[in-house]
Amino acid sequence: MSGARGGYSFADAAEHLRSVRDLLRFAVSRFEEARLTFGHGSDNAYDEAAYLILHTLHLPSQRLEPFLDAALLPGEMREVLNVLERRVTQRLPAAYITREAWLGDYRFRVDERVVVPRSHIAGLIEEGLSAWLPDPHAVGDALDLCTGSGCLAILLALEFPAARVDAVDLSADALEVARSNVRDYGLEGRVTLVQSDLFAGLADRRYQLIVSNPPYVDVQAMRDLPAEYRHEPKLGLAAGADGMDIVRRILDRAHGHLLPGGILVVEVGSGRAAFEGAFPRLQPTWLSTRAGDDLVFLLERDRLI
Repeated sequence: MSGARGGYSFADAAEHLRSVRDLLRFAVSRFEEARLTFGHGSDNAYDEAAYLILHTLHLPSQRLEPFLDAALLPGEMREVLNVLERRVTQRLPAAYITREAWLGDYRFRVDERVVVPRSHIAGLIEEGLSAWLPDPHAVGDALDLCTGSGCLAILLALEFPAARVDAVDLSADALEVARSNVRDYGLEGRVTLVQSDLFAGLADRRYQLIVSNPPYVDVQAMRDLPAEYRHEPKLGLAAGADGMDIVRRILDRAHGHLLPGGILVVEVGSGRAAFEGAFPRLQPTWLSTRAGDDLVFLLERDRLI
C-alpha cells in the first residue's frame, strides 16, 4: 500500500490500528485530508467511511455501533485499508468499489458502465405520484427513458404491480448492468430492456407514465466535475451547452407516446433555470422531493401539445 498525504501511510496504519473504531477515525481523517467529493450514496466523510468499512467486513450496513470496538484480524485490517486507500488515491465513487448502490431499501448492482443511481424520482415513485395515479394497480404501461442500471424501471414495476415496464437506454453496456438488476428482482417477465436512442426504437408504444432521469449536465459543469464524477460514463451526464439537449428531445416526442391522461416525469437536477429559459411557455408542476422542490417536473399529456 502506498503512502497517504501528510506522511500518514496506509501501510503504517496496518501496524497500529486494531478496531473498527480505530479504522473509522483513520478513514475520516484521510478522507477529509484528501478533500474527497461525496454524493454517490453519502454526502460526508463519516457516513462513507462507515459504509465502506462495514461492507468490506461483511457486516450489516446500518449496524455500526455494536461493532465499533471489535478487534480485526490482520487480513481483515489489510483488506479494509486497501479499500480505503483506493477511495483516496483513485478517487473512485464508493459504489464502484463495492459494486452496489442503494435507493432507499433497494440495492442495485453498479459498475463503471452506468452512472451511480441517485435519482430524486425514486422517492416520488413510492410516494409522490398518487395525485395523478391514485390506483397503482390501474397502471398498465410505464416507460423509463435513459434507464442506466435499470433502477427506476425496477421501482416502477414494484410500485405498480400490474404494469409492463419498458426500460430504454442507448448504451448496450448499461443495459447489461440493468439486465442483472432486473434478474435479481425476478422481473424478467415485466421489465423489457430496449436499446434505443430515446423513443426511436419504441414504434407507436404509448404509456400511462413516462419517467426519465436523463443527462442534464451542461458544458461548463462538465468541465468543473470533481474527479469522482469523471469516473462515470460521459454519455450518462453530458447534455450540451445548457444541459437541456436530451430534455428537448424528450419533450418533442413525449406527447405521441403518452396515453390520454398520461403523465411525464423528468429530473433536471439543478437545471430548473435552464429549463425555464429553454421552455418559457411550458407550465410544469414542480414536484416536492426530499432534496428540494425544483429538481423534478411533471407534465400532463395535454400540456405537451
